[in-house]
Amino acid sequence: MKAYELQGSFGIDSLVLAERPMPQPGVGQVLLKMRAWSLNYRDLMVVNGRYRPNLRLPMTPLSDGVGEVAGVGQGVARVRPGDRVAGTFMPKWLDGEPSEEKARSALGGGETGMAAEYVVLDADAVVPVPEHLTDAEAATLPCAGVTAWHALVGSGRLRPGDTVLTLGTGGVSLFGLQFAKLAGARVIVTSSSDEKLARALDLGASEGINYRTVPEWGRLVRELTDGVGVDHVIEVGGAGTLGQSLRAVRMGGQISLIGVLSGAGQVDPTPILMKNVCVQGIFVGSRAMFESMNRAIAQHRMRPVVDRVFPFGELRDALRRMERGAHFGKIVLIPG
Repeated sequence: MKAYELQGSFGIDSLVLAERPMPQPGVGQVLLKMRAWSLNYRDLMVVNGRYRPNLRLPMTPLSDGVGEVAGVGQGVARVRPGDRVAGTFMPKWLDGEPSEEKARSALGGGETGMAAEYVVLDADAVVPVPEHLTDAEAATLPCAGVTAWHALVGSGRLRPGDTVLTLGTGGVSLFGLQFAKLAGARVIVTSSSDEKLARALDLGASEGINYRTVPEWGRLVRELTDGVGVDHVIEVGGAGTLGQSLRAVRMGGQISLIGVLSGAGQVDPTPILMKNVCVQGIFVGSRAMFESMNRAIAQHRMRPVVDRVFPFGELRDALRRMERGAHFGKIVLIPG
């Protein structure tokens, strides 16, 4: 079977599609025949050596994928051959609070990732996906979907009538938009592209702000909320955008810190104190969150936003599309 390996050095051009022996499931494990994979910005950081520069090579990247159970090891009762399942981002985080041990189990960032035709996982680390979703749609759920669900529902306790600000139109932000609309919340979206803002409005966003033409977008968000500010912020920019997010959030609101796309830097913490803001770090989520999210997706027959589908053999081209920031929603790979 074929699997991608990052060999010798970091960089997209160092990815090689190599031949490997067919893996076999052991006790408590399942063998998945992969049917789709999706990309996250973390995958690009891993491949380019920005996520863990001391990562031991060779390694197989990608954390997200959906497959068909092709075989089970002794003692497996949770799933059966033929079931369609996704792997969880952190196989050891089943429920409860995170821990260092659970975080170290994250796929594709130290532990072997999903970029292979066949993958073996612990049976406890797979989750059946909603039946109405295509393979490409289902593959988007493990990281971006669970992260947004954790931020707004698990940690944010989103309620009807709340106002949510999402930064950008990547996977997490669009999942946040969709989940917020399911809950009856108002959503404000930022982007550097008027075209992408128009598409976000079509998905149900109430307002869109181009942060290139309105660099003080935090002030505009407050104006749009009658001077109050938003209840929740899906913050994927990091230090470069956190100052504006702190201006945009209401007194006692929550900022879910998810990404650092704008890079590192310094942030004045005074507004956190003076506005009694909760800044919550969100590192994906547990299997229990994944299962809860899937029930909501199935109930509402929600469909994730897929930007473009590439053949598995074109992973390098897919990563370059992500690197250019050309995508709206999730970039997906399928066999062939």
